[in-house]
Amino acid sequence: MLTVPSPVLAALLRLARANRAFVSERGALRRIRANSLRPARFGPPPRLRHDVAVDVRRVDGWPVYAVRPASGPRRGGVVYVHGGGWVNEIAPQHWALAARIAAEARVVVTLPIYPLVPFGTAAEALRGVAGLVRASREAHGPTALAGDSAGGQIALSTALHLRDAGEVLPMTTLISPALDLTFGNPRIPRVQPSDPWLGVPGGRLLADRWRGDLALTDPAVSPLAGDLTGLGPVTLLTGTRDVLNPDAHLLADRARAAGVPLTLHEEVGELHVYPLLPTAAGARGAAAVVESLRPRD
Repeated sequence: MLTVPSPVLAALLRLARANRAFVSERGALRRIRANSLRPARFGPPPRLRHDVAVDVRRVDGWPVYAVRPASGPRRGGVVYVHGGGWVNEIAPQHWALAARIAAEARVVVTLPIYPLVPFGTAAEALRGVAGLVRASREAHGPTALAGDSAGGQIALSTALHLRDAGEVLPMTTLISPALDLTFGNPRIPRVQPSDPWLGVPGGRLLADRWRGDLALTDPAVSPLAGDLTGLGPVTLLTGTRDVLNPDAHLLADRARAAGVPLTLHEEVGELHVYPLLPTAAGARGAAAVVESLRPRD
């Protein structure tokens, strides 16, 4: 597999202005309008791994895909919630990681295409994903949750909701998750100059649209505001060139204080959602994601 040095990838992201939806409120509004008028495709790439099969169904109006091993035993399920700042659709990198999880961990990966801003809200996403976890558990056995970036927010908020209902998950794997949608961590401004991808002004506007009628500090919106006691094991992956990295450290500290088993994978100098990127660190991160989601006997 071809890999790109992380500094080169960061430079390319800056040249491409990958952060234009996040560095200003105006940029965020443009992205919302553009994606509302011309929704992106969300189906799987024409060529996915040969050792997986893909099905799709509709659940309460959502397209919901299942990626499963094409043959052999299956040992459980994973619900994977894609990122994209609550405004961008699932990308080929998400599909590739979901297929790898299915093939190597021998699980059925459920991929929901949830409504984005301005049509979707945090509460709706939480309800839908919680229902998919329960359906996966009934159909496939023990089911874990995973998500990256905005999907990490949804995944952890859902895990807390399920915990409150007495349902503790075997694993919640979070890749560069958005954890506090107030973006109030005082360390964020120190990280911002090194992050070529995310920015606070646009992030705050998107978060305000995503919260719906809930407060930004509601755990359904900002899971870092919730009580972590009694949560199942968590695997957390984060790079230091990511404005969400400071909150990842807060989550790790609070989880450990609450007695929650948490494994932290931090890559110095790496970018937001680095396990999805074609770098050496990305390869290590993707392998760690798969390992975390491999069902334990």
